[in-house]
Amino acid sequence: MSPGDTSKPIRVLVIDDSRTARELLVAMLESAGGLQVVGVGETGEDAVRLARRIRPDIIAMDIIMPDMDGLEATRAIMREVPTPIVLLTSTLMYSDVNLTFEAMRLGALAVVNKPAIGDDAGWETVLQTMRLMSKVAVVRRWDPDARKAPSPGTSASPDTAIPPEQITGPGAGTRPRAQIVGIGSSTGGPAALATILGPLPADFPLPILIVQHITKGFGPGLAEWLNTQTALRVSLAGHGDTPQPGSVLMAPDDCHLQINTSGIVELCKDPPYRGLRPSINYLFKSLANVYGPRAVGIQLTGMGDDGAEGLEKLRQQGGWVIAQDEKTCVVDSMPHEVIVRKAASEILAPPQIAQRLLTIAHLMKNTR
Repeated sequence: MSPGDTSKPIRVLVIDDSRTARELLVAMLESAGGLQVVGVGETGEDAVRLARRIRPDIIAMDIIMPDMDGLEATRAIMREVPTPIVLLTSTLMYSDVNLTFEAMRLGALAVVNKPAIGDDAGWETVLQTMRLMSKVAVVRRWDPDARKAPSPGTSASPDTAIPPEQITGPGAGTRPRAQIVGIGSSTGGPAALATILGPLPADFPLPILIVQHITKGFGPGLAEWLNTQTALRVSLAGHGDTPQPGSVLMAPDDCHLQINTSGIVELCKDPPYRGLRPSINYLFKSLANVYGPRAVGIQLTGMGDDGAEGLEKLRQQGGWVIAQDEKTCVVDSMPHEVIVRKAASEILAPPQIAQRLLTIAHLMKNTR
């Protein structure tokens, strides 16, 4: 903090079973300015106990720990004393992927790599993430079954999907015509994506493209985890891919994802949008240009305004735009920006978004 700055430091609880990792993280946090380590522990039990007693502003926690791991600790903390949690991992093997993203489903906000000594860029990512996530107002998670993955493609059906006339919001009651779905998400996105994709069947008739803001290196793990949550085929997009029904293509690290006039995936290295590459705006603008009224654009939870400009253009071209209900967002900035621009056709919670997509698919089958 600068001299004369009277603002309170961000109070951090550090949990890691490795003494070396703990000491390094504490040293980096304490030297960064504006961050104060108020507690240190080495087990999930320590995390829960100290969260209750200290009430930190944010918890930096390892995901792989003996006895109570980061997943179980996240579940207990979010049930008893909701606190922003940033997960730290040095590797992301298959078992770690499931633990990490299940913990994010339960309320953990972000995942970052543990940087090595001398990795200035890595440490800057950790520090920036801690500062940003400490401002998020998290809520209590009561659902004891939240850890259970939905049965892919079986939790809803076209017969139970919400009829258009029963959905409230701007433009409700209109039959959307669709050939493709685009989704943008950031903080809180993995859990929302799992909720939306989970009920969709393997024969869902539309391709889905996703831009999720996530720490570099974790995109493959997210795609892998989402594959366990849905009957759809989830993978990272490749340059030249053709989106197919029943498939989900996610933007890879450090590339904007867009569709060209031939309906083919293009990955590009254009400058970042406000530091973001991939940017959600690239996806939605391309859908507006290529598909117009035949595209569905969905803006989910997240910080900032990435995606709003693209969805505004998509709505102007006659596309169907869904913004996540702000009350169900971990951070409501991104959908809020879409709503205030009057670009949303309707405003729905993630379970309703899944139902809406099923309704669209049902209408397509009935009008063929």
